[in-house]
Amino acid sequence: MPELPDIVVYLEALERRVLGEVVRGVRIASPAVLRTYDPPYDAPVGRKVESLQRVGKRIVFGFEDELYLVIHLMIAGRLRWGTPKKAIPKKVGLAAIDFDPGTLVLTEQGTHKRAGIWLSRGFEGVTSLDRGGVEPLEAGVEEFGAALKKENRTLKRALTDPRIFSGIGNSYSDEILWTARMSPVKRTSQLTDDEVADLQKAVVESLTEWTDRLREEVGEAWPTKVTAFRDDMAVHGKYGQPCPRCGSKVQRIVHANNETNYCATCQTEGKLLADRSLSRLLKDDWPKTIEELEEG
Repeated sequence: MPELPDIVVYLEALERRVLGEVVRGVRIASPAVLRTYDPPYDAPVGRKVESLQRVGKRIVFGFEDELYLVIHLMIAGRLRWGTPKKAIPKKVGLAAIDFDPGTLVLTEQGTHKRAGIWLSRGFEGVTSLDRGGVEPLEAGVEEFGAALKKENRTLKRALTDPRIFSGIGNSYSDEILWTARMSPVKRTSQLTDDEVADLQKAVVESLTEWTDRLREEVGEAWPTKVTAFRDDMAVHGKYGQPCPRCGSKVQRIVHANNETNYCATCQTEGKLLADRSLSRLLKDDWPKTIEELEEG
């Protein structure tokens, strides 16, 4: 699932291409992608893009007359940029938005079509989609700590819960916890004030560093390598490979369809977290599906 750094880079690429441009057409290949019916899907046609912003993991287009179009990519949704009136690819293509400079195409791999498009008159419709989490790059230590300890959750779940923090998912939560040298199953109620400050620092450091990395990688081009698994990540997706800090093999814990990667030496004082133990510890604190993870 594209997370905060990926969405920021998508937005910057969109700003360079469509901000101030008029929508010439909206084409829908898969009606299931539409999550609202009023306003109609073609309401943006003839309107200028006046703003682009991120709300959680959603990309929000703002048009004239307070019309908004929201795209949520979920797990496998991706955005492509092509020539004007570019054909929507078969099988993976969901929708296209046409501009004079080119066409934005929404695609999704796999059989489970979870990506969606919403339209709203007025920003209230956009805010209704927001799960309410604080912005991790904007919150100070006190606000961060208050959000973190609002409920007694595991650190992994707290970081990825969109009601607590906005824009953090499975991939970057692994990297954040590795940077902070903290166990993914430690409870938020167990954190000292110093540990809260350390975690907040790791959140800012990790998300900023990864946004800068992706931005540098893309340059002025279109981001085409949006993936949850990157070669230069420290632990996420690196099961069995050496930890770049201590050399120990990266471990993993699997629960339902979710996987957490961590370094036992750096994060859990050498203790291995078995899947069976994790399930007992988390109980209902871990979602069973990606929809539960996103909806909180």
